Amino acid sequence: MISMPHHDGSALYVDRQDPALGDTVTVRLRVPADQPTPGGVWLRSVRDAEPHYDAATRLGEADGWVWWQAGLRIVNPVQKYRWLLRTGGTPASLWTNARGTGALETPDEQDFRIVAGPAAPEWIHRSVMYQVFPDRFARSAQAAGRALPAWAVAADWNSSAVIGRGPDTPYQYFGGDLEGIREHLDHLEAIGATVLYLTPMFPARSNHRYDAAAFTAIDPLLGGDEALIRLIQDAHDRGLHVVGDLTTNHSGDAHEWFRAAHHHPGAPESDFYYFGADNEEYLAWLGVESLPKFNWRSPGLRERFILADDSMVARWLKPPYNLDGWRIDVGNMTGRAGADDFNHEIAGLIRAKIHSINPEALLVAESTSDAAPDFQGDTWHGAMTYTNFTRPLWQWLARPAAGPAEEPGVIRNDAGNVTAQGWTDFYGLPQRGPDSIGAQDFLATHLDFAAAFPWRVRLANLNAIDTHDTARAASAILPGAQPLAAALQFTLPGVPMVFMGDEFGLEGFNGENSRTPMPWDAPERIPADLRGLYADLSALRRDQPALTSGGLRWLHATDGTLAFVRETAGTAVLVVLFRDAATGVGLGDLAPTLPGGCALRRLWGHGTASAVHRPGTGVVVEGHALSAAAFELPGTRLPAPARGAGDR
Repeated sequence: MISMPHHDGSALYVDRQDPALGDTVTVRLRVPADQPTPGGVWLRSVRDAEPHYDAATRLGEADGWVWWQAGLRIVNPVQKYRWLLRTGGTPASLWTNARGTGALETPDEQDFRIVAGPAAPEWIHRSVMYQVFPDRFARSAQAAGRALPAWAVAADWNSSAVIGRGPDTPYQYFGGDLEGIREHLDHLEAIGATVLYLTPMFPARSNHRYDAAAFTAIDPLLGGDEALIRLIQDAHDRGLHVVGDLTTNHSGDAHEWFRAAHHHPGAPESDFYYFGADNEEYLAWLGVESLPKFNWRSPGLRERFILADDSMVARWLKPPYNLDGWRIDVGNMTGRAGADDFNHEIAGLIRAKIHSINPEALLVAESTSDAAPDFQGDTWHGAMTYTNFTRPLWQWLARPAAGPAEEPGVIRNDAGNVTAQGWTDFYGLPQRGPDSIGAQDFLATHLDFAAAFPWRVRLANLNAIDTHDTARAASAILPGAQPLAAALQFTLPGVPMVFMGDEFGLEGFNGENSRTPMPWDAPERIPADLRGLYADLSALRRDQPALTSGGLRWLHATDGTLAFVRETAGTAVLVVLFRDAATGVGLGDLAPTLPGGCALRRLWGHGTASAVHRPGTGVVVEGHALSAAAFELPGTRLPAPARGAGDR
């Protein structure tokens, strides 16, 4: 895996990420010096769906790599390309695309991609996002005096168990509010978070508030509009960005638009939803009657939700609120219903609107399956998704089965007694938890789902080990393995997104059960205090440019061991993770400029992982089970004609 041709979308290989249509972008490929290419190297691009070939120029050799370069003309808004190497041997040809290098020609969906037009705001690449579920983060003193709505089932912050499944699940009310969040912003700073992401804040009839009754005000139970203004201002004063959560797929059945149209075919809002005869029956998200689905054919809906100066998309990004962007709920289903598919169109309208207000605003969207087809860099900046990271991570670190699952949350041992290890929801799959896989399958799955994203989208994708919609990682993976999960989360391309309570090792068998009130004054409810881990990983990411903008080369993936390097022309970081005990894993001559016998400087570590540069062997790493580390390497050297090109 080490001695393979390599290209990715980072600055070492692509000289710009935001070209205009018609521009020519310089792209580079590195090939092992011992890999013959007597027939040359060719750049294959797809222009208006037709393959086109350009001969690459040999730049020269540096540190055991031969570098090639070609000009890529940006003919289409999403320009696809790959490399062809004519080896003159067996096989006679090699193809290098975003999935890797092989002898067989592959589908265009695995090609590299460069997107024409503006990229995501640069600040997101350096970010650490922290997700807050407002009802469960913190209660201020003001919360005690608020009257509860009729739907609420009151719960005590420290003594009530979270109801993970049952009729009261969406109504259990702990009373967290925005002022409580503001009072704990120092906690976000302490663990290194730079972006506060808030799940919905609009009035609703549930604790999750994805069933909005209006988009024009902040729920009084959270403190109302003024509480949001204070929270965002204080966050901005600390250098934090704040991102809200907007449901573009549906509203609640108590929403003013739905109530105006339900049973009233003549109402102006009648075409905002998918109604049947006499506006009685209606289409709802996954059949949940409280979540009627928007019909994006409607010009009126488009105007009031997106296009108007005071639209739902626009108003919260403006003074006096000044949100820094949106996370779009159920982005993959927005605009899609049977034969209707307005997803790309609606996403483009939202992006254009928010950028007309604030060109630095962020737009990410949820997609629970294969996200890449909807995330090509011209609409949503990045994906909050699971298939390319969360699911294969859980499988690689899966805890062994404890027995047959009789019901959600209950597993019995051979004696018939309920065991401590419970059933965990593997994000809706009909199984009681993740199946165990080796590192090679983790990598294969990751590459399968990541390859079709343009590089600039990968840098804006959210890497989550869990969210408010999943079981907690601590309940799904090996005990003691969360530091490895977090290490991957912070060092792979993308934005680490920490769900509140991950830093306390909180547990939960499904998404609802995972929405645990924060244990601020209840240390007995803290399974594992990992605040130092997250603070250290945040500092590592902040201090190492290679981890935010550098390329990615995979070096090793076998059973319980993963290794890769993130690199720029100036810096490089080697990351190694050991699920199982391993000794003497050789990674090749990654640092030829280092003296033999030199121990690599350890930038961060958990457990006993170490790395040494040995004469004639290269870098060798060792580690015990559940250990991980990041090591400093010299930056990548380019041949003289291209020197410095990777510093952009």
